[in-house]
Amino acid sequence: MFKKVHIRLTILCAGITATIMTVMSFIFLLVSEKALYQNQFRAFENDINTITTNLEHQPVISMEWLSKMESQGKYMFFITDNGVPFLFNRLKNADEKISGNILEESIKAYNSMFEVETLVTSTYSYEYYHLEYEFTSESTGSDFFASKVISTAPDSALEISVLYSLENLKKQIWQQRLLFVLIDIIAVFILTVFSWFFTGKLLYPIVENHKKQAAFVASASHELRTPLAVILSSAECCKTAASDKKDGFLKTICQETLRMSSLVNDMLTLSSSDNNSFTIQIQSIELDTLLINAYDAFKPMADNKKIKLAIYLPEQALPLCSADPNRITQVVSILLHNAISYTPEHGKVSITLSHNKEHFHISVKDSGIGISDEDKKKIFDRFYRAEKSRSTKEHFGLGLSIAYEIVTAHGGKISVSDAEGGGCIFTVILG
Repeated sequence: MFKKVHIRLTILCAGITATIMTVMSFIFLLVSEKALYQNQFRAFENDINTITTNLEHQPVISMEWLSKMESQGKYMFFITDNGVPFLFNRLKNADEKISGNILEESIKAYNSMFEVETLVTSTYSYEYYHLEYEFTSESTGSDFFASKVISTAPDSALEISVLYSLENLKKQIWQQRLLFVLIDIIAVFILTVFSWFFTGKLLYPIVENHKKQAAFVASASHELRTPLAVILSSAECCKTAASDKKDGFLKTICQETLRMSSLVNDMLTLSSSDNNSFTIQIQSIELDTLLINAYDAFKPMADNKKIKLAIYLPEQALPLCSADPNRITQVVSILLHNAISYTPEHGKVSITLSHNKEHFHISVKDSGIGISDEDKKKIFDRFYRAEKSRSTKEHFGLGLSIAYEIVTAHGGKISVSDAEGGGCIFTVILG
């Protein structure tokens, strides 16, 4: 399920980003190509101005000058004097290097764009004017910039058609397009890879939470199966058992029912935490008094196991602590119950309260079996129990998870460390 979601999110993220990038590239190409056309047309106009200026300063247009201008490979010249083509153009057409159709098409385009005037010769001096335009050759399909340079010279009327092929410009534009397509393809690939890892990071907490929920349900089912099996078997035995043995089976049923009730209550507490409905009623409380009450409550349990239970409180008066007294009592009870349960006879369990300028420190130390470094990383996970304590029937592995949720809800911290001489120390820090 999550793999499909991961793939769809990757496609969505990469698709949206790639679409935006493609649209931006398309807009940039349109603007860039338009600018290239405009710049090339301006350059063409400037060159025509230069050519016209040169023509004004030389009374004779020589074939050498025309050949030199065309040898640069940029322009084609077609010249007529009083409607008669120059020898230069006739020689070119004879060599079949340039099609006459292009000249005719350029003249046709010129006539359709501009008002054609009858040329009148001048008897005094050379006069030049020119018009630039763009047309597409029907015979070749190529685009051209064209200029019609008209000169009224003494006793003659010159028409000079200058053509500039846009093939190189088209090639440059297509190269630019291919470059952008290649860049877009590479960018989409990189975006897809990035989106895969990015969405994976986003989904990681959800996947982990789903795994924890699945593990929680599996563990809860496992924990509930045992007492249910005991209750069912005891109930079956009660049907056929003698009256003097029924009390024992009923007692077993009551004990397992209480265990199930305790487990369900713990699960409901953790469920409330997950649903953000964990109730915390903050009050100003005296932590030393709360710990003394917890000490008195667990003293009989410690005495029954021949464990020495001690409490250490500061001699000076402590400020009030803002916390939920019932929840903090629950945390201390969980820590004391675990400490006494996992400490052998003649061991020692102690409760210590200290205060600095900002925080209260509650420590529960035992001389029990201790916790390995590997188990310390998972000790606050739900239904997790260290190997040495798995046979302890009274513990489901939820107590420390509940303590962690309560302390976290108070904005505090809970941690575990090794105690000198064996055992461990659980420390709760409250603001």
